[in-house]
Amino acid sequence: MKWLTFLMFVSFIAENVISQDVWNIKAIDPHGRFIDVKALDKAGKIYDVKAFEMDNSSQFMDVKAIKDGKKMAIKVLVSTDVFAPVKAIGDNGEIFDIKAVTKDNIHLDVKGVSSNGSIVNIKAVSPDGDFYGIKAISKDGILHDVKGIKFSSNEVESVLHGVEIKANIKALPQAPGQSDDFIWHIKAVHPDGQLWDIKAIDELGKIYDVKSLEENGNMHVMDIKAFVGNKKFPVKVLVSSDKYAPVKAIGADGKIYDIKAISPDKKLLDVKGVSQAGNLISIKAINADGSFFGIKAISPSGQMYDVKGITMDEVFMVNGVKVKAHIKALPQE
Repeated sequence: MKWLTFLMFVSFIAENVISQDVWNIKAIDPHGRFIDVKALDKAGKIYDVKAFEMDNSSQFMDVKAIKDGKKMAIKVLVSTDVFAPVKAIGDNGEIFDIKAVTKDNIHLDVKGVSSNGSIVNIKAVSPDGDFYGIKAISKDGILHDVKGIKFSSNEVESVLHGVEIKANIKALPQAPGQSDDFIWHIKAVHPDGQLWDIKAIDELGKIYDVKSLEENGNMHVMDIKAFVGNKKFPVKVLVSSDKYAPVKAIGADGKIYDIKAISPDKKLLDVKGVSQAGNLISIKAINADGSFFGIKAISPSGQMYDVKGITMDEVFMVNGVKVKAHIKALPQE
């Protein structure tokens, strides 16, 4: 009896943990009705599609299809079609269609229909050619946007099980509408409310601006760049065995620029990747006493985003430098 009670308790805990960590994926029709988004194999068998929190973070969630308890990646595929196919990919390269399935069992294609900078807009396409938004929905009714995310300017982002990938599918906090604030400031936030500048510094001590850029209406995953002369250099988390991962700007020739927070009295604080939860790395300025200051992107009109590192499946190279993660500005949870 005690053993049965224990099993029931474990089952209850597991169910509650899962309910906290797993979000449903739905299309929303013009009447405000939810439509299930599912994966289908060639035989027409239907599988769930879900978004998964990582370490209690919903800021950058994986979207996966579930087959026999195993997660399968969902990606935007490389294609010459007008609308890019969105598919789940099995370990053996098997392709699963992603569809919005109505209560009348009508199957709507889910596609990448347009791009804004590094964002691919994911929609269900109705028989009349209308687009229905795709959302991740928590058990508490919180809605996140489901988007394709590109980190490379190349058409082929990566190859997974022999399949060419255009973009990754993720669920992110909903972003505000387009604004006229195309360049955002990057600041460290001191506990007393002061904002300290974040700058790039070369080997001679020359200081350059670091900014976040809203490009082509993309306000979900904004690039962060160092402005050196008339050039913009990427800011990345580098591969390192250090306790805290170095955050640097990388010039076109592989030259490294330090990224520092500058106090009002001109003291320089390191900016590092200090911890990781899922795909996200927390980026902080480190004070002399070892305390951390958050890093934010702040628009001229006062909007504030989190600055995070986003890891990929593998280490990659930027201008000859080994990189662990991209640095991006993301909407706050």
